[in-house]
Amino acid sequence: MPEDVEMNDSQPQPAAAPPPAASTLQHLKEIASVIEAGSLTKEVRRISRAVRLTVALRRRLAARDVAAFLAFALPHSSEAFARLSSLLPKEDGCEMDVDSAAPAAQVSIKHGLPEIEIYCYLLVLIFLIDNKKYDEAKACASASITRLKNLNRRTVDVLASRVYTYYSYVHELTSSLAEIRGTLLALHRMATLHRDELGQETLLNLLLRNYLHYNLYDQAEKLRSKAPRFEAHSNQQFCRYLFYLGKIRTIQLEYTDAKESLLQAARKAPTTARGFRVQCNKWAIIVRLLLGEIPERTVFMQKGMKAALAPYFELTNAVRVGDLELFRAVAEKFASTFSADRTRNLIVRLRHNVIRTGLRNISISYSRISLADIAKKLRLDSENPVADAESIVAKAIRDGAIDATIDHANGWMVSKETGDVYSTNEPQIAFNSRIAFCLNMHNEAVKALRFPPNSHKEKESAEKRRERLQQEEELAKHMAEEDDDDF
Repeated sequence: MPEDVEMNDSQPQPAAAPPPAASTLQHLKEIASVIEAGSLTKEVRRISRAVRLTVALRRRLAARDVAAFLAFALPHSSEAFARLSSLLPKEDGCEMDVDSAAPAAQVSIKHGLPEIEIYCYLLVLIFLIDNKKYDEAKACASASITRLKNLNRRTVDVLASRVYTYYSYVHELTSSLAEIRGTLLALHRMATLHRDELGQETLLNLLLRNYLHYNLYDQAEKLRSKAPRFEAHSNQQFCRYLFYLGKIRTIQLEYTDAKESLLQAARKAPTTARGFRVQCNKWAIIVRLLLGEIPERTVFMQKGMKAALAPYFELTNAVRVGDLELFRAVAEKFASTFSADRTRNLIVRLRHNVIRTGLRNISISYSRISLADIAKKLRLDSENPVADAESIVAKAIRDGAIDATIDHANGWMVSKETGDVYSTNEPQIAFNSRIAFCLNMHNEAVKALRFPPNSHKEKESAEKRRERLQQEEELAKHMAEEDDDDF
């Protein structure tokens, strides 16, 4: 019997090993080259892309990577290198990240660029905050602000706006926001003089947040009303501005404007910004209840928000039913939640709405009812409930909440027959508000359109059109990434 011969050629060849992933240091070097290209060509879009790449990389940052990058990006004799290196924690027994893991081309950058220096400050600041080194982070932020005061370059504006944000954030974490209010005002004035509109947007929001943190609503409104107006450059900053404006309007009892601002902020915010959208919805629910509206059930059932909005769902149910006792129980049960959300003072205002809703239900159910029974049904616990019920009914009739009359001699409330709602102006008002909303959305969409210069004069070739569509696709992708990352 012939022997079996092993055929080496028929054996499957082992698959080629995948190339090793690029190291964190290599990624940082590539980001630095993107910033350098943006600085030399004066393309702000490249700087924005570098910031987005950094946000995606921040969870992988280690002290050795940041230290190695500082040695690569900054001259060793520079003041910035000495200051930033001293702020980084020392890791004993850890070697620096080696680029040999990734067979990428060697990256070199030009030293002395202000954009690279400010990026190094931003990188160290993010690393220190993520590692809860707040004292070192405050020192780094203060040094970066001092350096930014001497710069006036449009390519630095994107990096500067991020530095301003983290500068305020680290002081908020250490409960020292009041200390930097003067600095933020000076920076806002400087950004206005330098025509840095992105910096103005960012700093205005930081100042509004600073004032609202200490409940200084009047000062916040004065600053907002006197600040320069311009077209919004960042969707994230515009959402924050609308949210702060809604809070100010709510405290000032301008509920209609507050509702519009809060709902617009929640609608414009990216879907990944769940925490921000939850806050917007909480305030919008309270404002709608204060306006006498009952939010739809779908508002409370949004994906990822059901648990956070549960206290406000129970509160809305109490207001809808008009049960004062249930309202008190809900307010006491979730008192800590409402205090943490800073909405407890607004919920105190809702007591009158609960009484008015209960009175409206009573007027619909009874054609004639005594004031004593009204006081009993509303569960008024005052010394003279009948007199209180009479004053509440009189005020509701005067405000148009119910259509009834008071028979003072017999102590009755006599409800008038319910007429046809279509004979009133209510349908017209509802349609008008919907039309105004659609027109406003159309105008905003038209304003957001962008056209290349002289597009109406020149006829583009098929190649140019293909290139333009590719650029638009890339820009849309970058804008979507920015929306996801910034919140």
